[in-house]
Amino acid sequence: MSPSSEPAIDPRLIQLLPAQSAREFLALPLRKEGQVIVLAMREGHDLETEADLAFVLGAPVRVEPWEKDALREAIDEVYGAEPEPSALITANGTEEEKEAPSFLPNASSGSAVSVVNDLVSRAIKTGASDIHIEPYEKFLRVRYRLDGVLHEVQRLSPLESKAVISRVKIMADLDIAEKRRPQDGRIRVKEGDRFIDIRVSSLPTDFGEKLVLRILDKNQLNLDLEKLGFEATDLKLFQRTLKLPYGMILVTGPTGSGKTTTLYAALNAINRQEVNITTIEDPIEYNLPGINQTHVRSDIGVTFAAALRSILRQDPNVIMVGEIRDGETAEIAIRAALTGHLVLSTLHTNDAPSAITRLTDMGIEPFLVAASVKMILAQRLLRRICPECKTVADATSEQREEIALKSSRGFVNGIGCPSCNGTGYRGRTAVYEMLPIQNGLSDMISRGVTLGEMRAKAEANGLTTLRQAGLKKALACETSLKEVLRET
Repeated sequence: MSPSSEPAIDPRLIQLLPAQSAREFLALPLRKEGQVIVLAMREGHDLETEADLAFVLGAPVRVEPWEKDALREAIDEVYGAEPEPSALITANGTEEEKEAPSFLPNASSGSAVSVVNDLVSRAIKTGASDIHIEPYEKFLRVRYRLDGVLHEVQRLSPLESKAVISRVKIMADLDIAEKRRPQDGRIRVKEGDRFIDIRVSSLPTDFGEKLVLRILDKNQLNLDLEKLGFEATDLKLFQRTLKLPYGMILVTGPTGSGKTTTLYAALNAINRQEVNITTIEDPIEYNLPGINQTHVRSDIGVTFAAALRSILRQDPNVIMVGEIRDGETAEIAIRAALTGHLVLSTLHTNDAPSAITRLTDMGIEPFLVAASVKMILAQRLLRRICPECKTVADATSEQREEIALKSSRGFVNGIGCPSCNGTGYRGRTAVYEMLPIQNGLSDMISRGVTLGEMRAKAEANGLTTLRQAGLKKALACETSLKEVLRET
C-alpha cells in the first residue's frame, strides 16, 4: 500500500514516536481508532518489532503494511529529511547529538512510557498526593507533593519533555494537539493488585504545558473520624451534630487542607441503609459505597445549583455539596437545611467565624444563616514528626516571641532519614477550630454583628483557635513548632 491511498496522517501522534525511532523501526503513526494506534510498517515486518512499538507508544497497535520505499518517503516527508550525523559543542566543551534521543525500551534515556510509569509508580510508593511536571527553557522539572510540601525529584532535558508530556496526555485521553487551552482528564493505573485513579490537569505556560497529576489513592483515604486528629471533646460534639435531622455543617479552609476527607469521613459515619445520602462534587474524588455521588458538568449546565435542585427531588436525608461558590448555591443549600435535610459543604475562609460573613456577603440574610448553620469547622493539616528520626530541640527566641512562650522548653523535630525520604516528617494530622452555633451566637448572627464581635463571643464560649489546637499537637510531640507556625 502507498501513502497516496491513505487518509491524512494525524499530526498529534507524530510526537509520540521520535524521528530516529520511526526510521529505525520503519514505522509511521497514521491515526488513532479508539485506544488503538494504527501504524504504517514495511511489508513482512516481524511481530517482535510490532510489540516494541506498542511498548514505546504505550497503546495497542494495528499495522497496515506499506511498501518499503513508499514508507521511507512518507517518513522523510513527515519528519523532514534525515540529518547528517554531527555533534554540537556546548559551552562546557562536551558533545551533544543534534538528533532527539530515541525513547526505546533499551535506550539509555528510557522510553517516554517507562519514564512516566516510573514517575507515577515512585509517587504512589512514597505516598505523594500530587505530581507536578513543569517545563522550563532548559529543563523539565518534576516535583512530588509529600505531606503537603513540594519536593523536586527529577529533571529531564527539553528534548525528553515533549514526549513525556504527550505520553501523559495520551494516557489521560487529552487532545495532544491542543496546547493553548487548559484541559482536564483522568487516568486509571494498576499498582500491584489495586487500581488507582489519577486526575490530570494541563495548563499552557511560556515553555510548554505544565501538568499536575492528583493521585487519588483509596489506601491513603482515612474514613475514620477518630483518626483524623479531633480532640476527644470536639469529636463527641461533631458526632452529636451529625445526628441532627436537619441543618447545615460547614468545613472551611484553603485548598489542600483536608476538607473533603473530613466530609467523606462524616458521611461514612452516618451511612446506614435507612439513610439516603446524595452528593454533588467537582469532581468526585473517591467512590463511597452506599452513597449516591454525582459530579458537576458546567459545559452542559449541571452546576452546583442546578444539581442541588435535582437532588432535592430525589428524597434525600443528607446532602453533601462539594463547595458553596456563589449566592445561588448558598441560597438553595440554606433552604434545604431549613426544610428537613442535613447539608454538609465547604467554604474557602481562613477561620470558622469568617464563614458567617462569607455567607452574608453572598447575599444570604443573617437570620437565615443563624437558623440553618449548626456548626462550622475550620481546619489545617500538620505534618507528623517521623518516629524514626525524632529529636528534641529548644524553641528559638523568634518562635517564643510569636507564641508568647516564656520558657525555652524543647519541642520535637525530625532530622530526616530514609524512612521519611529525608524530610523529617511522615504522614499528617488535622487540627480543627470548631464553632457550634449556640449560647447566644445565633442571636448575634441574626442581628448582623461584626466579625470581631462574633469572634470575641466564640472565644468566650470556649473556641479553640487553629493556633491553639496546633500548639497542643506540638506539646504532645506529634508535630514540630515550626510546622504549627507555618500552617496556622
